[in-house]
Amino acid sequence: MIQAISHSHRTITQRIRLSSRREIASYTEQYRRSLDKPEEFWAEAAEDLHWFKPWSKVLNTSKGPSSRWFTGGEMNTSYNALDVHVQNGRGDVVALHYDSPLTSTKTTKTYSQLLKEVATFAGGLQKLGVKKGDRVVIYMPAVLETTVAMLACARLGAVHSVVFGGFATLELAARIEDATPKVIISASCGVEPKGIIDYGPLLNGAIERSAWKPSKVVMMQRDLCPFPMKKGRDVDWRDVMAMGDAVDAVPVLATDPLYILYTSGTTGRPKGVVRDNGGHAVALKWAMHNVFDITPDDTFFAASDMGWTVGHSLVVYGPLVHGCTSVLYAGKPVGTPDAGAYWRLITEYGIKSMFTAPTALRAIRKEDPHALLLKDKKEEIRKTLETMFVAGERGDPKTFNFFSEELGNDDVMESGHPRIKLGSVARPVPGWDVQLLTADSADHDEHHGHNHENEEQDQELVVKLPLPPGALTTLHNNPDDFHAKYFKRFPGYYHTGDTGRIDEEGFVYVMSRTDDVINVAGHRITTGSIEEVIIEIPEVVECAVFGVADTLKGHIPVALLVIDKKLDRPKDEVRNSSPTSCILYSLRILSSICQQIAKQVVRDVREQMGSFVCLKEVGMVTALPKTRSGKVMRATIQAIADSAPFRVPATIENVAVLDDIREVLKKLGYAKKKSVVVGK
Repeated sequence: MIQAISHSHRTITQRIRLSSRREIASYTEQYRRSLDKPEEFWAEAAEDLHWFKPWSKVLNTSKGPSSRWFTGGEMNTSYNALDVHVQNGRGDVVALHYDSPLTSTKTTKTYSQLLKEVATFAGGLQKLGVKKGDRVVIYMPAVLETTVAMLACARLGAVHSVVFGGFATLELAARIEDATPKVIISASCGVEPKGIIDYGPLLNGAIERSAWKPSKVVMMQRDLCPFPMKKGRDVDWRDVMAMGDAVDAVPVLATDPLYILYTSGTTGRPKGVVRDNGGHAVALKWAMHNVFDITPDDTFFAASDMGWTVGHSLVVYGPLVHGCTSVLYAGKPVGTPDAGAYWRLITEYGIKSMFTAPTALRAIRKEDPHALLLKDKKEEIRKTLETMFVAGERGDPKTFNFFSEELGNDDVMESGHPRIKLGSVARPVPGWDVQLLTADSADHDEHHGHNHENEEQDQELVVKLPLPPGALTTLHNNPDDFHAKYFKRFPGYYHTGDTGRIDEEGFVYVMSRTDDVINVAGHRITTGSIEEVIIEIPEVVECAVFGVADTLKGHIPVALLVIDKKLDRPKDEVRNSSPTSCILYSLRILSSICQQIAKQVVRDVREQMGSFVCLKEVGMVTALPKTRSGKVMRATIQAIADSAPFRVPATIENVAVLDDIREVLKKLGYAKKKSVVVGK
């Protein structure tokens, strides 16, 4: 689901263009039809793909709650992403623009060129013994070769599992052990703003720790940091290309897995999310046209690492299956070289529609608060960029309004299928029957989904079965947990783990994860609802609210804020600095501007939510700990505050921030003991 950039309750009306080319009906009609006649709806969408063999059944639910779409049908995702377009005379169309400011590299690949490389590399993998059903781990940075490796695996019917290049040894070892890959494809190093990351020790260490050993390691050598090859195990990427003859795509069942993508599990065991070939391709092609309003003549840009599902869906498979041009950007929204990076990409490549996260936009606004880097490109961007999709985390109205005003077109800031409301994740995309259930419903046989806001408390967001094409189909090697985690609590529904509400017009509001609910003296309060109030304060750029243990009330909320770095404050306000400039401002310690902000936070929360919330402690820091996808690590912050053991996620963006957070929390009276870091 596509998430709104804000978390305010103010309402604005915007439009997102439905396809006039096919004269698709209104959103309401599409949505209703997708729920009333799902088989008919998705069968029509599937006709836009190439099938080696037609399906015998559109939807099969005989194997439990997990939906199996287009059973009996045979297709190949790589074939639909490449061969189809070349055969239709579009081989000279640009498939990918690769742009790496860190290495000063710009490369363009047409569909014909990409097909040749993919088919040849697939032939080389075949010579190494890779066949249909085998798993292949891809441990690479955001480079063109990562896309080639993914598509080559899909071409052979092999199941790829992309792992972030530079992932820690323990996390990589766990993924190797679970996926049991026949081959690992890696690069010798990655390039980040802070320097070169040598993958060699990480990869070798992971293979040594894993009980499973791959038969071969294919290494893409980079001159920046060569990898010492191990005789008998390692094969150079160039040699694989040289040994391979271009091979045809292998027909696979629509229900066969395309990839495994791991997420960090709370038990320490990574969860391998599995997506199939047929349903995945059908859903993405439909979405590129009907949600993102992209035609094969357009250019689309998704700002994502290849290791995330967004990288899979919106950098590689979605755009390529649809036949448009995709931009693979190996840089950051700021710092490579500055906060004008996105604006350069839009004007240079003629990007019609883009997808990014609120964190990226907040970072741009923080670095360039007066949009000076946008000024010279503003008119050209207005002519080119039609839509900006923002998703993945909670956003804020200030950022939304800032970019809407600067870009001069409300249509540019979109978040959903039809129009949106600030604070909402929009209406559900067709196929997703999103409803509300109370916690009490889990204890009874009868479930009644709510379609409008009629409860004082947020309820649990669920999706009525069947899940549409493109949804996860299982957890690799863990079907029992898959059913227990997602379907057991509310039989007949998929449990999202989110709390929220749905208004009378069908707009969905996601407040927080169910594990982000704190109990303050019997009051269940979502941390997201408190953050929603705080982020409205003009000086606050970001915030994170979490619960800490309290002997009297059970839990009480604590807020950490990042304030506008351009805020003009006297130097003598800065009285408590850690070695990395993480500065604490507390109600008990400081005065003047920062004290006023902290007091305003407490006052606004009390006035807008009630005194029972009991927010009294506010700390101000220069940065919040986040994963690479921009998710704020609230659970980790809470563990540090409670001096509890915690595991540092392998996806953390800057681990040094945790030490700074600890110092801030100490000043507030928490983190009295150093937490044990599990796994170190």
